[in-house]
Amino acid sequence: GLPRVTKYAIYRASEAMEPGFVPVPTHTGVVFTDADVPSVVVYVYAFDEDGNYDFCETYVLVEQHATCNPDGTGTIAGVIMTESSETVENVEVNLNGEMAMAMTTSSDGTYHFDDLPIGGDYTVTPYSNDNPLNGVTTYDLILISKHILGVQSLDSPYKMIAADANRSNTITTLDMIRIRKLILNITTEFANNTSWRFVETAYDFPQSTNPWSEEFPELINENNLAEDVLNADFVGVKIGDVNGSADANLLSSEDRTLNGQFNFEVENTELKAGNVYTVPFTGTDMASVEGFQATLALAGAELVDIEYGVTEAANFGLRFADKGMITTSWNGEATSTDVLFSLVIRATADAQLSDVINVSSRYTAAEAYSNGSTQNLAINFSNGEVAVAGFEVYQNTPNPFATETMIGFNLPTDAKASITISDVSGRVLTVINGEYAAGYNAETVTKAMINGATGVLSYTITSDEFTATKSMITVK
Repeated sequence: GLPRVTKYAIYRASEAMEPGFVPVPTHTGVVFTDADVPSVVVYVYAFDEDGNYDFCETYVLVEQHATCNPDGTGTIAGVIMTESSETVENVEVNLNGEMAMAMTTSSDGTYHFDDLPIGGDYTVTPYSNDNPLNGVTTYDLILISKHILGVQSLDSPYKMIAADANRSNTITTLDMIRIRKLILNITTEFANNTSWRFVETAYDFPQSTNPWSEEFPELINENNLAEDVLNADFVGVKIGDVNGSADANLLSSEDRTLNGQFNFEVENTELKAGNVYTVPFTGTDMASVEGFQATLALAGAELVDIEYGVTEAANFGLRFADKGMITTSWNGEATSTDVLFSLVIRATADAQLSDVINVSSRYTAAEAYSNGSTQNLAINFSNGEVAVAGFEVYQNTPNPFATETMIGFNLPTDAKASITISDVSGRVLTVINGEYAAGYNAETVTKAMINGATGVLSYTITSDEFTATKSMITVK
């Protein structure tokens, strides 16, 4: 039969070509040092059981690693903050190059990579796609619209990056469409973009009115690390949030104050089951109202159609219409006599209209905007009844969640409230206490806050005499 290879040996080609050279099967390795050239030619010998041999020629790429450098190790560290100096939590920061690792920023926005070989090449890249709706409201659309129309320009390159929702390096009505779909809960994230973008803090924009005049750095490269500690800081930009209202960390909360109330005006009427009714919505003092958003809730009736007055189809979301929920977001100009829109509904029970249509913040927070301030939003029926969102606790989103989730709730007045999260045995995992404004509020809960618990949990929100409990699911 054919001879069988039983052993291998390897030699440098320079050694194998010396006069009188004879390979031996016990020479099974070659040591390379920093004295070697980057590409070393070697001969690999194969021996059969009778001692016969042959060889092939190949080469080894020799790369000097910083671990061979006696100069020691260093650290790359930094902090991620918003333009207004709020630290950004829960950002995944990735290190690649000589060593690869990752960590997540805590509430102080800091990260650090230690024991890095001096002389190595490294790249630091932050990433976050958490809670795209954080800080994004119709008021942002009002500001972006003013920028596009040249009425009032966004006053920093970071705000302009935030307005570029579709990542086209421009600010257009297409960005407003993307943001509005998010507000209406038609979509749950930005297509072709992440919830946050990050810009190297040390970067100086050549044109403050055009952040895309050249490509701005969203990562930091460090070649031949020569410092014991290298600071690599970033500015966090929340996409869609041009007024800086996003909660960047668990210790920060939106300074949300409601100044007054905007009312939809609706004629009250008696509804008979099975009949179809067209319900026009107008608004009070529309000359000063720049926009509004809300979730309109139906109970005792079903939606047949929407007739658009001043509004358009793009101002409504029907994703949850089968649950009796219609989301709306509008900004523009109108008068108090203009019909904003009309809901065409079919009554499923005999009832007063004022008992059938209500305002909610379930999916889109109910609020209006007038002269730069935020107002509560309600429905004023012609019989004097006012439908305003009361105490409501909403399902956390996302659910299930792996890293963090947002718990939303609505308060009828300014009040203290507590959120208690427990496991199935009733053991309390965390309690969040706070003072909250009337209307929609939200708290972000991270996996760390519940000690990494997984499975089915419950959360209870208590405020004054109100209390409500819902379930949520955490996964690994």
